Amino acid sequence: MNSDPEYLLPSLTIFFPFHNEEGNVIYMIENAIKAGLRITENLEVIAIDDGSEDSTGQLSRSMEKKYPDLVRVISHKHNMGYGAALKTGFVNSTKDWVFFSDGDRQFRTEDINLLVNVAVSSDKPVVAAGYRINRQDPLYRRLNAGLYNILLRTLLGLRGVRDIDCAFKLIPGEALKRVLPLRCNGAMISSELLCRCKKAGYNILEVPVPHYPRLEGEQSGARIDVIIKAFRELVKNWKRFHTL
Repeated sequence: MNSDPEYLLPSLTIFFPFHNEEGNVIYMIENAIKAGLRITENLEVIAIDDGSEDSTGQLSRSMEKKYPDLVRVISHKHNMGYGAALKTGFVNSTKDWVFFSDGDRQFRTEDINLLVNVAVSSDKPVVAAGYRINRQDPLYRRLNAGLYNILLRTLLGLRGVRDIDCAFKLIPGEALKRVLPLRCNGAMISSELLCRCKKAGYNILEVPVPHYPRLEGEQSGARIDVIIKAFRELVKNWKRFHTL
């Protein structure tokens, strides 16, 4: 009698971008290993240290030593920004499915099952994308995000996607091969990813996922320089997105 578990995915990459997340990095990697090994026996977890100035890099490398067959650390010599960190993750992912989330612990990696169940039950090629329910961010941040999403949906033809920038997505590795390289480096990276996947014939299926308060570290997405960069990138790229 075969006692091996029935794995849902043949192989899986889980990756996180980290920037000054020393209070979160060990928790995120440990949870990724636990959650991932319930889904597949062929797992890799990639930690992208985006030029952290605290002990994020040191702690992530300690996890790499603890789990040498599972964990890989890729370090940027200096902070290159969120989009560049995601691009590093996409390019270095090697498995059949790729899942990414933020490294700030506002999502629980074990909720990946919500995406996996949708992906494996579909008879069409899909990207499973989370959307935040009961979003645990300050009111001004939620308002900014709501207006920004309306603008993106209108300009980019992603009208069926309610939470474009939600950092909780499961993507077929084959889809990434077809859409890379991505050009955006800032907040527009998720928009470009979804636009390219849609153009490549993948359905974007949204799944409600829980969102949790940040317990450690500081948010950077609402900084004025990040917002300005996002709008500059939108103005620069939105016409090109329609001709992908």
